[in-house]
Amino acid sequence: MWLGPEEVLVANALWVTERANPFFVLQRRRGHGKGGGLTGLLVGTLDVVLDSSARVAPYRILHQTQDSQVYWTVACGSSRKEITKHWEWLENNLLQTLSIFDNEEDITTFVKGKIHGIIAEENKNLQPQGDEDPGKFKEAELKMRKQFGMPEGEKLVNYYSCSYWKGRVPRQGWLYLTVNHLCFYSFLLGKEVSLVVQWVDVTRLEKNATLLFPESIRVDTRDQELFFSMFLNIGETFKLMEQLANLAMRQLLDSEGFLEDKALPRPTRPHRHISALKRDLDARAKNECYRATFRLPRDERLDGHTSCTLWTPFNKLHIPGQMFISSNYICFASKEEDACHLIIPLREVTIVEKADSSSVLPSPLSISTKSKMTFLFANLKDRDFLVQRISDFLQKMPSKQPEGSSGGRKANTVDPAPERSAAPPEASDQPASPSTPLGGCQSSSAQEAPTASQGLLKLFQGNSPVEDLGAKGAKEKMKEESWNIHFFEYGRGVCMYRTARTRELVLKGIPESLRGELWLLFSGAWNEMVTHPGYYAELVEKSTGKYSLATEEIERDLHRSMPEHPAFQNELGIAALRRVLTAYAFRNPTIGYCQAMNIVTSVLLLYGSEEEAFWLLVALCERMLPDYYNTRVVGALVDQGIFEELTRDFLPQLSEKMQDLGVISSISLSWFLTLFLSVMPFESAVVIVDCFFYEGIKVILQVALAILDANMEQLLGCSDEGEAMTVLGRYLDNVVNKQSVSPPIPHLHALLTSGDDPPTEVDIFDLLKVSYEKFSSLRAEDIEQMRFKQRLKVIQSLEDTAKRSVVRAIPGDIGFSIEELEDLYVVFKAKHLASQYWGGSRPTAVRRDPSLPYLEQYRIDASQFRELFASLTPWACGAHTPVLAGRMFRLLDENKDSLINFKEFVTGMSGMYHGDLTEKLKALYKLHLPPALSPEEAESALEATHYFTEDSSSEALRQEEQEGGGNEDIQEKRGEEKGTSPPDYRHYLRMWAKEKEVQKETIKDLPKMNQEQFIELCKTLYNMFSEDPMEQDLYHAIATVASLLLRIGEVGKKFSAQPGRKPRDGAPEEGEPPAPDPVQDPAPELQPPAAGDPQAKAGGDTHLGKAPHESQVVGDGGGGEGRGSPSQLLSDDETKDDMSMSSYSVVSTGSLQCEDLADDTVLVGAEARSPPAPTRCGGTVDTDWCISFEQILASILTESVLVNFFEKRVDIGLKIKDQKKVERQFSTSSDLEQSGVSG
Repeated sequence: MWLGPEEVLVANALWVTERANPFFVLQRRRGHGKGGGLTGLLVGTLDVVLDSSARVAPYRILHQTQDSQVYWTVACGSSRKEITKHWEWLENNLLQTLSIFDNEEDITTFVKGKIHGIIAEENKNLQPQGDEDPGKFKEAELKMRKQFGMPEGEKLVNYYSCSYWKGRVPRQGWLYLTVNHLCFYSFLLGKEVSLVVQWVDVTRLEKNATLLFPESIRVDTRDQELFFSMFLNIGETFKLMEQLANLAMRQLLDSEGFLEDKALPRPTRPHRHISALKRDLDARAKNECYRATFRLPRDERLDGHTSCTLWTPFNKLHIPGQMFISSNYICFASKEEDACHLIIPLREVTIVEKADSSSVLPSPLSISTKSKMTFLFANLKDRDFLVQRISDFLQKMPSKQPEGSSGGRKANTVDPAPERSAAPPEASDQPASPSTPLGGCQSSSAQEAPTASQGLLKLFQGNSPVEDLGAKGAKEKMKEESWNIHFFEYGRGVCMYRTARTRELVLKGIPESLRGELWLLFSGAWNEMVTHPGYYAELVEKSTGKYSLATEEIERDLHRSMPEHPAFQNELGIAALRRVLTAYAFRNPTIGYCQAMNIVTSVLLLYGSEEEAFWLLVALCERMLPDYYNTRVVGALVDQGIFEELTRDFLPQLSEKMQDLGVISSISLSWFLTLFLSVMPFESAVVIVDCFFYEGIKVILQVALAILDANMEQLLGCSDEGEAMTVLGRYLDNVVNKQSVSPPIPHLHALLTSGDDPPTEVDIFDLLKVSYEKFSSLRAEDIEQMRFKQRLKVIQSLEDTAKRSVVRAIPGDIGFSIEELEDLYVVFKAKHLASQYWGGSRPTAVRRDPSLPYLEQYRIDASQFRELFASLTPWACGAHTPVLAGRMFRLLDENKDSLINFKEFVTGMSGMYHGDLTEKLKALYKLHLPPALSPEEAESALEATHYFTEDSSSEALRQEEQEGGGNEDIQEKRGEEKGTSPPDYRHYLRMWAKEKEVQKETIKDLPKMNQEQFIELCKTLYNMFSEDPMEQDLYHAIATVASLLLRIGEVGKKFSAQPGRKPRDGAPEEGEPPAPDPVQDPAPELQPPAAGDPQAKAGGDTHLGKAPHESQVVGDGGGGEGRGSPSQLLSDDETKDDMSMSSYSVVSTGSLQCEDLADDTVLVGAEARSPPAPTRCGGTVDTDWCISFEQILASILTESVLVNFFEKRVDIGLKIKDQKKVERQFSTSSDLEQSGVSG
């Protein structure tokens, strides 16, 4: 590649000059290429240890003028071919021009200008592709691909200099982090270390410091532990490794391959050493953090952030912090965690103006909203740019809000004094409650569906005013008053200032009348509801009457959702719950419905309208409890792991006991999945839900720890799991909320756990207080860090479970051991995943569906099968292997969807590795019959099958098989018909049962083989022996057997030909005369054609373009008459050629046809190349010839060398090991050194 000219003072140190002219020098790095000796070793070591550009480019071109001592680099290259191209260009285009100049400075200036021009031209062509990676980075990517044999699709994210600890010795080298792999390369004094680890195989990734290793990063896979240290910036490296491992886990979880995020903002000029991918990953991480901090919708993207101060009117201070801007929101977070958080949706903004600067208030910016609130930011660094960005985003906002979507809600909700603002007409006709401003905010389209327009609690609580409830009522009144004062001081609605005071109020309990409104605000559900008016009503309409597995499960659980609450003891509550759950299952089919969602949703419905409950459920499932409610409850298992870790940290003496009893896994799922709603009295659990919507998962973990802490003594005295569960159950049943104004709801657990002595009651507010006092050191960032660590563990253990399930599903008669099957599964899965990240257009790259049975989740297509077949088959056939692999794939792909699953794959492999000679030959025989043999390979094979259906003896056989259902071919056709309808689980069961029956098939059930299919079989066998030590004996044996079988087929033709004549399509004269002839005189078949026979010569030459003696040689061998030693006859390398078998068929079949020998030899001989038109004619020449499997088996049994070849045991374990090594080495670039490895 061309380089921007840079000065080089010492041109010959460590370099060898290979070519030179008056203006340019081409040099090679010492130690690269041939020889090198000690100098080469030292240079190689230096290149790895030092960050020199020569590390990448072993060749370079320098520009120099005669009198100058300064050289300039103008080009470098990774291969001789590349550098020679540049050298030739310089010689052809610049040498003559440069000789005209008189002044040497002019020459240098001209060369520099020319090179810069070429680079600019190249960059101009690349720009539309968004390729912004700097030159040095591209060199590193090139080096990485070459070093590790990666294909073009594998993108480098970043590379770092570090040490890898091999034993106790650190090896200094380079760590390359790509999207799918971690690679390390080191070359020190002739010792090379090369590592490649797939991110999907990583089971543990942590940063630690020990006495042995200074601050280091530990990477574990299932079979190795790796330590890397001596990083320049270990924090940045570790963060990037975490992100990449996380993406890989996400891919295993729901197969979303990593896609470069095109919508991220591009920088105006690229950073010098940062790849576009690294920048995208950093932006992605910032986005996730931004959305989580302010609970924003999933599609919100951060545009930028800047430090500033915010004037807070409630305490008259300028609070320092960060302002964040995205396409729909302006947010502020103070430096002190609890001082102040603020979210301003741009849809609320009315005025953005720059106020006058002063020494007290430098560069202020004031933002006013529709709710008459004004926010004053100051100390903004780049205020003009910021205002421009905000105004750009404001212009993109929809100018007119959809009807009924915001007016009523905003006027009521956001205004600090709601009574001043009259509700617009569209909101006032709906049943709205003054205490819940959100009560009547259904969009106009939602009115058509019968949906509950307010919280069910209001409808079922009775209308007794709060005053009648005595002390409890007074307490509730005081809470409402505290919140109203808070709203007056801090604002109400989305734009409220959220401070430590807000948390205090939440911890004291949200009053019933405000609960729905505040849940919506704190969870961020409000923002999504306002921006998607009518969405819920549409979903309800679409999903009504639709049936699926999710709806079936929902129906089953509807009456188990808080059956003790009056709201769910009648059809109104049940119908509302059904609509919300079904609408969500319809919105998010990957989650659909999961147990525990019904309990949580029923509580949401008590405090809000259906639409509000729906959006709260969206916030829970998709943002606040990620992956909790998918089919494998991964998120809950991850948080269970965190809970175990926290128990070890905070309650070490209890932790061991809990592990022994195995209690944590039993309790945590029910506590976390239902947010304590299923294990605590309802009115107490709701207070925890209040805190959860404000603080997130942290509260749930704190409360869980506080519960264990409170019961520590009793738990330490427990002897088994049941006793511990009873202790915790009784404790939780007696957590009471003495301030609740709702009538108490009987709690089901209470009936099960009541003992003899009345247990002590625990106040929920005391429990919360204790949890904050003892365990408040938990931070959201730490929990996210722990989640990552546990996610690796959980997903990898789920993958191991899946592997065991799949291996168990393989029938025992398959022949492989459990270990071999597990190894095969790993290789098979790696192939599938490779298609996910490198083969975007492949059918396997379509998203994997985790709801399918484990066996069906990973599948591979024909090209991937070919690669696996080539490296694992015991029947290596050289250049013929891909053809055989294609046939095997067609045979295994019974449902004709061009994909095979692991079971089908193992069945195919087993046929080649296990069973006796008969079984292996049967597998080989089937590979040369339809459907395995495709029409293109032998078009006349189709006509042969037409002939079989017309032949009376075959007809009878076919009828028998149809009655008995024994013929595999017919069963496969039936399977194919089934395959066209969508397969259900019963279809899989039938298919697998059928596969088992196939084992009972006898050799008599196999259909007969026609002549062309037989020729293909001979060709395969011929190729199969080419690498064998007994190669000569095997060739001799197969020639003998083939010759014998051809004669047997001829004899058989005499018996089967007569009855089948009439139905033939008007070609009796052509076919009949030759039939008796070979039978009377089989001798010609054994004799080679005379050397001077022009027809035979034409036949041989037409096909092979080689001298006719080759046909003669094979014919001689084929005759088996012993004229000349077979080893002499067959020693010629050309006979190993893929086509030689066909030249053999030229002779034998040529002798079978009496008329027009030359034409026939062309036709039959050219069969392997399958030119469509002539082969079709050739197919009608001798379709009468056929042979059965028993005849082939009997003939092969006469040759001991063939019997030994097929009965020889081959260890698949070694082949699997080799395949794992080669897994990533199928590079697409022809220039790479490793490209030949995959062969």
